[in-house]
Amino acid sequence: MDLVPALEEPLNQPLKAVLGPATAKVMAEHLGLRTVGDLLHHYPRRYEERGQLTHLADLPMDEHVTVVAQVADARLHSFASSRAPRGKGQRLEVTITDGSGRLQLVFFGNGVHKPHKDLLPGTRAMFAGKVSVFNHRLQLAHPAYELLRGDGEEAVETWAGSLIPLYPATAKLESWKIGKAVQTVLPAAQEALDPLPPALREGRGLLPLPEALLKIHRPATKADIADARARLKWDEAFVLQVALARRRYADAQLPAVARRPRADGLLTAFDDRLPFTLTEGQQKVSREIFADLATEHPMHRLLQGEVGSGKTLVALRAMLAVVDAGGQAALLAPTEVLAQQHHRSITEMMGDLAEGGMLGGTEHATKVVLLTGSMGAAARRKALLDLATGEAGVVIGTHALIEDKVQFHDLGLVVVDEQHRFGVEQRDALRGKGKQPPHLLVMTATPIPRTVAMTVFGDLETSVLDQLPAGRSPIASHVVPAADKPHFLSRAWERVREEVENGHQAYVVCPRIGDDIEEAADPKKSAKKKSAEDEAEKRPPLAVLDVADHLAKGPLQGLRVEVLHGRMHPDDKDAVMRRFAAGDTDVLVATTVIEVGVNVPNATAMVIMDADRFGVSQLHQLRGRVGRGSAPGLCLLVTEMPEASAARQRLNAVAATLDGFELSRIDLEQRREGDVLGQAQSGARSSLRVLEVIEDEEVIGEARSEAMALVTANPDLDHLPGLRTALDALLDEEREQYLEKG
Repeated sequence: MDLVPALEEPLNQPLKAVLGPATAKVMAEHLGLRTVGDLLHHYPRRYEERGQLTHLADLPMDEHVTVVAQVADARLHSFASSRAPRGKGQRLEVTITDGSGRLQLVFFGNGVHKPHKDLLPGTRAMFAGKVSVFNHRLQLAHPAYELLRGDGEEAVETWAGSLIPLYPATAKLESWKIGKAVQTVLPAAQEALDPLPPALREGRGLLPLPEALLKIHRPATKADIADARARLKWDEAFVLQVALARRRYADAQLPAVARRPRADGLLTAFDDRLPFTLTEGQQKVSREIFADLATEHPMHRLLQGEVGSGKTLVALRAMLAVVDAGGQAALLAPTEVLAQQHHRSITEMMGDLAEGGMLGGTEHATKVVLLTGSMGAAARRKALLDLATGEAGVVIGTHALIEDKVQFHDLGLVVVDEQHRFGVEQRDALRGKGKQPPHLLVMTATPIPRTVAMTVFGDLETSVLDQLPAGRSPIASHVVPAADKPHFLSRAWERVREEVENGHQAYVVCPRIGDDIEEAADPKKSAKKKSAEDEAEKRPPLAVLDVADHLAKGPLQGLRVEVLHGRMHPDDKDAVMRRFAAGDTDVLVATTVIEVGVNVPNATAMVIMDADRFGVSQLHQLRGRVGRGSAPGLCLLVTEMPEASAARQRLNAVAATLDGFELSRIDLEQRREGDVLGQAQSGARSSLRVLEVIEDEEVIGEARSEAMALVTANPDLDHLPGLRTALDALLDEEREQYLEKG
């Protein structure tokens, strides 16, 4: 975040170079640091205390480390080799210690002379290198080092008691070289314009920005670090929340058609036929949505719901309300399987209310059409005509809805299912099809912690459905350690048989399809992963086609086993799903194509093969496909990972709770946030340096309130040049588009 033009000086300008060209090049290419401001906002990861040494006993293998330690002894050896056949080869072995353990450093050839002079016993230094093993001992070969002693008393006093910042570094640029570069540009921190309004900063007792930058890079005490971090967290949270608040404010100024359902219209007719009453949660969320639809600016709402909480019903009622008010509603689904599933379930729920313009359609009926890329030309022409004339009140489709040929008579509401599978460009294109901006409802079954919702989806109002409808059954989840206890896997297949014998059905999920096309198309997927963790990591993931063949001929012989994956023809996929939904298939072996939206209440068991290859949230989504009827669900997580591995702990966490919000916190803590404005996909650095969206919930919540109050009172941010500059830096062109289209 470059906060002011004064800090936008390039690090490598030819005439007045801030740093040497080689250092500036490495910083730009490997750390994304190009200006003085970038470097000032590259904060230390942690700090070493003089006298408090890194534990050599805990060094990780194969990682670049920085240690602070004292030389215990140094020995120069001569040896013979192919390059030095007469025994003139030289090897310097230096042993360093920190009180907790010892570590050997080794230097060869001409590289021994300088360290032989520098690294005398008793010398303290910082060492950086990659940890390896030689003769069963840990060592650093040719580490870079920086001596921690001065020639005069003054230098010794400077080091005594000081905190040494350790920066996120790369193999090509050690932490202390970054530290020296930071010291070079640190005087420029005095010119940093403060993005926080003075009243906010003073009211919360936060440091001025120049002081915070000085203290984060050159702290005298631990209290300095805490004060600086508290201030810099506020910068990140506040600037981001102002960006989102301005987006919400701009949306609120857009015109939209208010959509109020008719009394005794289509919605009333639909509600009267429901064979159950809505849960309290569904009623509350529906009231929030209907209130938004009744206003003359576009609704922007995120509907979060646990798997099976009845989101589709809430969305359908919103769509019917818009049709009642004379508009059209579009439901955008990420896959054809899901679009077809939605079309089938919505027409079933509506009955003759979905037969508008047809014989048998009732008074308030409308037409519900499906539009996907694989439809035949005649069916497609008919669907497009129904949309253009307004005959179809509800359309359900995939990306095909976005194409230029698709014209709506009066698009009033866009519902996006499974937000994370759609780029903002697609949503933007669909919203552009209304005469005025349509209302927008985004649905996700991936529970999102409140703080993430406030950052990632901060321009959307949020509704949460966390109550399961009556009649839903609990799902028992167990980890099946196939390598440690093979008989557990045999028992898993017996359990699947038992479920089928009791009249139910089962899913078996695999991470891969397993045909030659896949291997050829993506050699990375077929390459064996090298991992010290376990043999399980080295083999390719289990594949649908192989597993289905093995089960049909072996453990599940005699049962009706079918496969489903993303490369099948859409008609074939739909036929397989129809047979499974009708109970004509006992076991469906599938990829994650069944992850969202597939609803077969009679399916009670799921076996997930190589479960460690899936993310926590994805496992929770998959598990939600069973237990959708009155019989209890069973989910078995099969893995070959060893008991002590992080992957097993992750699976144990999934098995231990059905709370999606708790699992999403675990997932996020393991993956970190990425870039909250969507840049993670482009590989750019995260815009968050010190703010942690899970731990800093209080700061984010308060920053959101302050940002909303400020933008409401002063949307143009007059007299706040520091804040405007910070926003410009945060919202480079790509991020600006992300928010514009969000």
